[in-house]
Amino acid sequence: MGGIDRIMDEVRKIARLKSPAHVSISFGATRGQGSILLSPVYLVSFLARMAALKVFGRVDVLHINLSSHGSVRRKTVAARWARLLGIPYVIHLHGSRFRQFWNESAPGVAGAITLMFASASRIIVLGHVWKSFISEKVPGVAKRIVIVPNATPKPVLAPVKDESDSLRILFLGKIGARKGVPQLVEALSMLPKDGTWRAIIAGDGDVEATRQEIERLALSDYVTLPGWVGPSQVADLLSRSDVLVLPSFDENLPMSVIEGMAAGLAVVATPVGAVEDIITHGKTGLLVPPGDAKAIAASISLLLQQPQMRKDLGENAKRLHAAKLEISTYFERLVEVWTGKQTNTDSS
Repeated sequence: MGGIDRIMDEVRKIARLKSPAHVSISFGATRGQGSILLSPVYLVSFLARMAALKVFGRVDVLHINLSSHGSVRRKTVAARWARLLGIPYVIHLHGSRFRQFWNESAPGVAGAITLMFASASRIIVLGHVWKSFISEKVPGVAKRIVIVPNATPKPVLAPVKDESDSLRILFLGKIGARKGVPQLVEALSMLPKDGTWRAIIAGDGDVEATRQEIERLALSDYVTLPGWVGPSQVADLLSRSDVLVLPSFDENLPMSVIEGMAAGLAVVATPVGAVEDIITHGKTGLLVPPGDAKAIAASISLLLQQPQMRKDLGENAKRLHAAKLEISTYFERLVEVWTGKQTNTDSS
């Protein structure tokens, strides 16, 4: 499940426990978790449900989570149907590859995307870079754009101290080229093989190819690849780590970085997507150029040699998370957008 799925799961939990009396939230899928062949069935069912809710006066606003590719094609249909039914809608853009998809789309698809954004009551983006992009693509919508960064709950587990006192490095995400895993492995090969560090690269994707590269570089004693890990395992890994590294080439606003900040880890990331909205170099984390294995290695080495810096970065990141990136605050911002009370276009 992607980041937005995890966020919406948390929103659902909060809505059940403490949703305001004047707000009732329903969730619906246009794709579903099964085969892609069933997607049209989910979409038609969703459209029929929208119409029924409208007939019975039980819908005031539609919240559209938008990624790229198939998600965009389905959501342009949902947005068109909402316009026909007279239902205002909010677009929530979270796809990391949305920029490329829109720029490379055929004229008909691109036109449908433009109309969808132009007709939206509000547009939620995750950072300033995305606000600028949408404002340039659809002139006149800037005042309707609201920045609401991704969010996570507070950590469920307390930090666990490592008795060996070695630096514990963690990567969370889909293992492959887009997330910069080849450069991360190369960077780890530049670190001293003296027992002062170890790394876990967790996620699905190119696991076997990465394992072979680790073996080739004689890193098997230092790097572990557990494969895909569920929420409870993620929480455990975060509690047992010191540094989170995400050297991606392309992101919107990655959940793993926010989870690392919440856990008080020192974060090493690339300034892609909206990452710079939450990571200030030298204050709440360290930023390295995409594709630069030497810079990744240098940043990890710095954190290895300067534990106080590592501690300060983690504490600063944790404070920022508590102030701006905690899921309860996120839910309150969504309610403000839905009810039309959100007038500040820079909520970050």
